[in-house]
Amino acid sequence: MSEPAVNSRPLSAAASLGDDVLDSIAQRVLWTATAIIDSANRGRPNDSGVKVGGHQSSSASMVGIMTSLWFAELTPIDRVSVKPHASPVLHAINYLLGELGEEYLPTLRELGGLQSYPSRLKDPDTVDFSTGSVGIGATAPLWAAMSHRYLRDQFPETPESGRFISLLGDAELDEGAVWEAVTDSGARQLGELVWIVDLNRQSLDRVIPDVQIARLQGMFAAADWQVLTCKWGRRIHALFVQPGGEELRERLESMANEEYQRLLRSHPDEVHTRLLGEEPAPALAQLVQTLSPHELAASIRDLGGHDIHLLLETYREIDPERPTVIFAYTVKGRGLATEGHPNNHAAQLTEAQMAELAALSGMTLAEPWRRFAENTREGALCRDAAERLRRPAIEGHAIEAVPSELPWSYKPTISTQAALGRFLLDLNRAAPEVARRVVTLSPDVASSTNLGGWINKTGVWSVGERHDWFADDADRLLKWNEGAQGQHIELGIAEVNLVCLAGELGSTWSRWGQPLIPIATIYDPFVSRALEPWSYGIYSGGQSILIGTPSGVTLAPEGGAHQSITTPSIGLEQPGCVAWEPAFAQDLEWCLLESMSNIGKPDGQSAYFRISTRPIDQSLSPLPEDPALRQQRRDQVVAGGYRLSSHDPAEDAITLVGVGAIMPEVVDAARRLEGRGIRTGIVCLTSPDLVFRSFNRRYDRAAPARMSIVDDLFPAHARTPLVTVMDGHPHTLAFLAGVRGDRIRNLGVSEFGQSSSVSDAYALHGIDSDAIIRAASDLLGYSA
Repeated sequence: MSEPAVNSRPLSAAASLGDDVLDSIAQRVLWTATAIIDSANRGRPNDSGVKVGGHQSSSASMVGIMTSLWFAELTPIDRVSVKPHASPVLHAINYLLGELGEEYLPTLRELGGLQSYPSRLKDPDTVDFSTGSVGIGATAPLWAAMSHRYLRDQFPETPESGRFISLLGDAELDEGAVWEAVTDSGARQLGELVWIVDLNRQSLDRVIPDVQIARLQGMFAAADWQVLTCKWGRRIHALFVQPGGEELRERLESMANEEYQRLLRSHPDEVHTRLLGEEPAPALAQLVQTLSPHELAASIRDLGGHDIHLLLETYREIDPERPTVIFAYTVKGRGLATEGHPNNHAAQLTEAQMAELAALSGMTLAEPWRRFAENTREGALCRDAAERLRRPAIEGHAIEAVPSELPWSYKPTISTQAALGRFLLDLNRAAPEVARRVVTLSPDVASSTNLGGWINKTGVWSVGERHDWFADDADRLLKWNEGAQGQHIELGIAEVNLVCLAGELGSTWSRWGQPLIPIATIYDPFVSRALEPWSYGIYSGGQSILIGTPSGVTLAPEGGAHQSITTPSIGLEQPGCVAWEPAFAQDLEWCLLESMSNIGKPDGQSAYFRISTRPIDQSLSPLPEDPALRQQRRDQVVAGGYRLSSHDPAEDAITLVGVGAIMPEVVDAARRLEGRGIRTGIVCLTSPDLVFRSFNRRYDRAAPARMSIVDDLFPAHARTPLVTVMDGHPHTLAFLAGVRGDRIRNLGVSEFGQSSSVSDAYALHGIDSDAIIRAASDLLGYSA
C-alpha cells in the first residue's frame, strides 16, 4: 500500500506498515483533532481580533499513543491525564466513540464549548483529570492513585480502580513539581501508576538542545521507577539488523536533536546527503543507497511513539509492582505539513494544507465530521471500544450530618492552632462517623501544627505497613504508628505535593462515590509556594480544607521569611474557596464544622484557614449564655463576623474592625478609647471573604439571607469612621470604606518583617494598640 505524501514527504499519523485498522483510526483521529482546531480559527467569525489558538502539532504527536490506549488498551476503571495541548485529540477520540456530539466539534475555546485544555468540570465529555498548568496535571494521577489506595483501606467497599496514566510532554519534565512527586517515598509502591512521555524534543519556542534522555531515565530509575523506552518503530528496526544497520542506528542516535529535526524538514531528495554527512561509514552509505528517497524519509521518522503495535507490546512489559515511565519518541506535528518544524508549536495549517490532509485521511473540508460507517472494520472497532470503556454507575455515599458544634469548651487561654488539635480529638469523640471521613496531611510539620494528639489517636497511613522501631520508647510523646488504618498522611517537605494530594483526596466523592474531608496543615508563609497547584486542585473539583499556620508577623521570632503578609487576600481571591481567619477557639470550631459540611458534594467548596500560635484570652469574646443568643452568635460567626461591643452601633464615635490574632490589641485599644470618653464599637471578622461577598451582592435579590451580614455589622443608620487592623496586608479590608462611605484607616503589614518579639513586631508594623489609637484619633480629628 502506498503511503500518503505531501511534497514527496511521507505524512501519516501512525506507522502505516500496511492495511492496519488501528493506523486507519489514528489517521481519522489526527484529522478530527486538527479540524477541531481549524474550525475554531478559520471556521467562525472573530470580531475581537484576539487569536483563538490551539495546538495542532502538539496534538499530532500524541495521536498514535492515545489511539493505542483508547482503542486497544484501556479498561473502564483506568483513569488518564492528557497533556494540555492534546485536548483536541481527546475530544476527537470521544467523538469517534460516540460520547461527544457533533455539535461540540466546532466549539473549541468557545463559550459553552470545548475548553482549551482538558477540564473535568467544564468539558461536555469524559475528562478524568483537568490539565493546563504544565507539570501539575501530569502528577495528578499519582496522587489519585494514592488517594484510591487510602480510600480502599478505610472503606473496603470502594469500587476498584485500574491504572492511573499520565500522558505528558517531555518539556513538562522541566517542572519542579514533577520531580517532587516522582521522588515522594510513597510513589515507589504504586504499581498502578504509568506515565507515558511524549518525547518529541520540542518545547514552545525551540527544539530542545542536546540529548538528555539518559539523564531523565536515570533520574526515574533512581526513584525506583521502571523505565521503558519506545524509540524506533518496526520499519527502521528491520533496517537496523541489515548490514550497515548498526551504523545507521549510531548515526541517528548520536546526532543532536536540532540536526534530526532538520532531517525531518528536508525534501526526501536531500535526506541521503544530510544523513550520510561528510565522512559516512562505508556500510552506512551502502545501506542508504539501497533505499529510495521516499523509503529513507519514511524510515528516519519511524519512531516508536507512532508505532501502535510496538506501543501495545511495550504495555505488556509494565511491572505491576512499581510505577512505570515509558519514553515514547515522537515527531511534533506528525502527519501534518508542519511536521518537525522548530516553530510549529502554535502554527495553524492553511486551507490548502487542510485540504491535503483531508485527502490523505479520506475526508473532505465540506464534511469534516464524518464518522466511520458502522459496517467497516474501523466502525466495528470504535463500537467495541465504546462498549469496553463504558463505566459502571458509581453508588454515592454522603458524609454523616456534621454537628453545628461540639459539646466541650476550650481552655481560658488558647491559640487557634492549639484549638485545632483539640477540635480534631473532640470531633472523634462527638461525631465518630464524621471523623472517620477526615484525613489530615502535612509536609513534615504535623507536630508543629498541633496534629500530634490526632496522630496518636488515629495513626499514620502509609502505602504498605512499616515497622515502628520506637514503639517501646516510653519517652516518646508522638506515636508514629504507620499502617493501612491511619488517618494522617505525612509527606516530605514539598508543599506542592501536599496540596496536590489534598485535591485528589477531595475528589474521591466524584470519582468513586466515597467522600473524604481532607485537612492539610502548612506553614502559612508557604501557601504562596503551593498556590498554583492548590488553585488547580479546586478548579478540578477537589474539595479540601487548607490550614495555614502559624501566620503573619505574630510568628515574630522566626523572622521575615516566615511572616506571611499576602495570604489573607490570596484566600479572599481564590475561586471555589472560603477564606477564614477566626480569632477565638469557639469561632474556629464553628467555622471548621461549617466548612466540613460543605465538603464532598456537587455544590461543595474548599476552605482556607489562617490561624496562629499566639495564645489569646478567650474571655475577650464572651459567649452568650442564652441558647437563642448563642445560636445567633454562631450564625454570625459562620456568616463572616460579629460585633463584640454590646451597645447600639448608632452610639459609636469610632468603630474598630479586627481579624484573627490581632484582636487583643483591638479590644485593648477600644478599652483605652472608651476610657477617654470615646464610644468605640468593635467588629470581629471571622471571614473578610464572606463579608466582601455580602457587600458585593447586597443589592442582589437572589442572594441568600446570609449575604446580609455586611449590613448587620455596619448598619446604614450608624455611619462612623473605621479603623481596620489585621496581621496581613491592609488592603484586604479596604473595601469596607465602600459599605457606607465611611472615613477609614487600614492598618496591617506591608513590609518584610524581621526577628523580634510579638510586641516589637506589632509596633514595627503599626498594628499595636498605640497605633490603633493614633489612627482612631486621626480620623476623629479629621475635618471634612
